[in-house]
Amino acid sequence: MITARDMAIATPMQAPEAPNVAAAPLTERILLVVLFVAALTSPVAFIEPSPHDALMGVLAIACLIAGVRFERTVVLPLLLLMVWNFSGMMSLLNVAGEEKTIQYTGTSLYLAIAALIFACLFAHNTMPRLATMRAAYILAAVLVSVAGISGYLSLFPGSAVFLSMDRAAGTFKDPNVFGPFLIWPILFVTQRMILRSVNLRDLVILGILSTGLFLCFSRGAWAHMAVSGVMLLALMFISAPDTRFRMRLVTLSVIVVTVIALLIFALLSLDSVRDMFEQRAHVVQSYDVGEGGRFRLQELSFGSLLDYPNGMGPYEFGRVHGVQQHNTYLQAFMVYGWAGGMAYLLLLLATLRVALRTVFVDTPWQPYLIVAVAAFVGEMFEGFVIDTDHWRHFYLMLGMIWGLAAATNKITRHARTQTSFRQVSDVGAA
Repeated sequence: MITARDMAIATPMQAPEAPNVAAAPLTERILLVVLFVAALTSPVAFIEPSPHDALMGVLAIACLIAGVRFERTVVLPLLLLMVWNFSGMMSLLNVAGEEKTIQYTGTSLYLAIAALIFACLFAHNTMPRLATMRAAYILAAVLVSVAGISGYLSLFPGSAVFLSMDRAAGTFKDPNVFGPFLIWPILFVTQRMILRSVNLRDLVILGILSTGLFLCFSRGAWAHMAVSGVMLLALMFISAPDTRFRMRLVTLSVIVVTVIALLIFALLSLDSVRDMFEQRAHVVQSYDVGEGGRFRLQELSFGSLLDYPNGMGPYEFGRVHGVQQHNTYLQAFMVYGWAGGMAYLLLLLATLRVALRTVFVDTPWQPYLIVAVAAFVGEMFEGFVIDTDHWRHFYLMLGMIWGLAAATNKITRHARTQTSFRQVSDVGAA
């Protein structure tokens, strides 16, 4: 249940008024219901297309009915996503007639549209929509974590369906996607405890999510969590209103890290967990090195960039060399060509730029933006070791950052207009 208190996180910087959702128009309430269900089904990824994909179409219709408007702040990501996807379509000429490659390009286009929908959605009526998404996302993350934990520990018959490669995967096909999906809610719950107070509910949620993240045994997800965690604390430290809050931030961060470390030590007391950890904890695995290893394939992909300026097309590098190169940035150039690869890099850089310009502005949604930026930076880092270009939660973070930037820009413009009006009034009165 979403309470009025949940609708706006009371931060030390400000205590915003809680919006009254019950008084919202019927179309807005329908939009919030559809948004909740769409976010709740987002981890159901073991079938293609997933229920979430269909619900995103329903969400788009709900946005149109509710009068969600397009913001000029979103023009830049729109143009870059158009270039990226058009380049991907052109690369299909190299693999014409293959159904799997057409599906790949269609997924890229759908995810780009989803990011734009989220951007426009969060630019207006921001706090109720954020709170709805957050409640659904955290609930989904807890449920999928419980599924993954149950599968790994064999808590009930048939629970092995929630495993992949003997690692917790929940309702995802790949544990390397399951782990990163949990990071945004982990960051959010951690931030909530720092901003408000430590309570049993959040400790239980954090314990479940952290256990799920650990049992996915994804080195990339663990590194992602470390980078995002440091980024979260850095942004909160810089935006803190006073020294007293900074001391609270440091103290509670140490407590949270200690609790998580104790949880990991407890899990390592289980033989199956300890054996898998010893196997996965090495920085370099056997499939990373050698003639057919990940690093060698990444070297080969650099050479292929010069031979295919328009891109090789989806899955073509894997067909030629046997395995994909597992690097999002190389993937952007190998599949989408030079134009598409440059558009993708510019999209990431533009997102970082707009994020850093707005994340320190004191708004009711600043805590959400801080968490989104921290998770996004971690995902960018993970892109060096795995393909993230079709991860649904990546596009949610992308859209959230641009949408909250648009909302922040509106407040900033309004404040400047009010200031100018007062100055003119003072001059007239004088």
